[in-house]
Amino acid sequence: MPKILVVEDESVIRSALRRLLERNDYNVSEAASVQEAESRHNLNDFDLIISDLRLPGAPGTDLIKKAGEVPVLIMTSYASLRSAVDSMRMGAVDYIAKPFDHSDMLGAVERIIADHPTPRAESARDAAREHREPGSPRDTGLLGNCPAMQSLFRSIKKVAPTDSTVLVLGETGTGKELVARSVHQYSKRADKTLVSVNCAAIPDTLIESELFGYEKGAFTGANASRMGLIEAADGGTLFLDEIGELPMEAQARLLRFIQEGEIRRIGSVTSRKVNVRLICATHRNLQALAAESQFRQDLYYRINVLRLSLPPLRERGKDILHLAERMLETQIERLGKNSMQLSPKAIQAITTYQWPGNVRELEHAIERAVVLSEGDEIDNEALGIDLELVNINRIRGEGIKSSAPQQPRNISSDPQEDLSLEDYFQRFVLEHQDSMSETELAQKLGISRKCLWERRQRFDIPRKKSGATGAGRRKKAAG
Repeated sequence: MPKILVVEDESVIRSALRRLLERNDYNVSEAASVQEAESRHNLNDFDLIISDLRLPGAPGTDLIKKAGEVPVLIMTSYASLRSAVDSMRMGAVDYIAKPFDHSDMLGAVERIIADHPTPRAESARDAAREHREPGSPRDTGLLGNCPAMQSLFRSIKKVAPTDSTVLVLGETGTGKELVARSVHQYSKRADKTLVSVNCAAIPDTLIESELFGYEKGAFTGANASRMGLIEAADGGTLFLDEIGELPMEAQARLLRFIQEGEIRRIGSVTSRKVNVRLICATHRNLQALAAESQFRQDLYYRINVLRLSLPPLRERGKDILHLAERMLETQIERLGKNSMQLSPKAIQAITTYQWPGNVRELEHAIERAVVLSEGDEIDNEALGIDLELVNINRIRGEGIKSSAPQQPRNISSDPQEDLSLEDYFQRFVLEHQDSMSETELAQKLGISRKCLWERRQRFDIPRKKSGATGAGRRKKAAG
């Protein structure tokens, strides 16, 4: 069981974080300061240290050098992006803004422990390798720690060992072909051929001959017999990308192949049996197309056996930044450039832009930035992202979301209750807003005034009128 040390001076946050991690099978210890962490614990005994940036006495970044090879995750406020970036330059493995969602924290912890094994973890991992079962996961190029991606990985491991047809759904550029490769590589056919076909890239007049092959003399120009792509995948896996673009005539022949497990070349009078695992992918709504008679319903039912859904990049949280950093390393090595890093503005742009082209658009933006940048830092302009326009669109989008009525949560005054961080935020604001200004509340919570206002809207916590607050203070002073 991985061991984690939480260093946080706010006891409620520290306890809530401890319970969150322990519920997810982590062994957790606590400390309220850097000095207490050193005096009470051997820092080298942990797999990860999670520390607040601002602590009484020494700052949390002092743990980076003291911890040696143990990775340190820094917690900071939304208003301290520069401090967070500076802490990473000092050697912190990552940062996380607070108040944070449970899924973001768990995803970061899982990724860091996996990517930065300590000597203690390495010895445990070596022992585990000796008992690893056959068919263990391989590196497929799919990365992600958000809940949606973790759910996808679990689903891939379940469906891959079967021979059932798989339908991969996702927006353009999300990485549907990588999912198909993962299914193939985890399957019993991993040592056989994976044949990928982009149905949208082949002209309608050629799609049938490409898929099913043809005999000599079948049509003008057929000077020799040719094997089709389905037959070429015999024993392995056939991946049909953008199957929604397949012409109706080809759909009918594909249906027979799925039903009977056989194909007939164009111009042939005999059929050939083939053993092919089929994976299809599309960014279109096939059910709607079938209802409009633009896609065969019987074919839709045949390929819609096991479904895997890829989330758009904009919904993957901190995965976006981790992907960008991995892509940056790859492009620097590929293009032979000197070491570069993302500026705070670039980080802000990457994490707030909506990325309609998803992972493919991000990859192209990083490549362009590496080519065009001359210094050791990449700015948002090199990425081709207008930060002011992004912020305007984001604020508009949040305004639309905040206009929907939300029910406030039930909040207990018992500090020992198993509070979530969102519950803690609500309780703290309600208990202290009569005696603290908005600025003081924000500082105590480690967030900006804007973030405090946004979360008031989200949790439907009205702000006390300044006059009433002032009267309350004068009353206390008079008393």
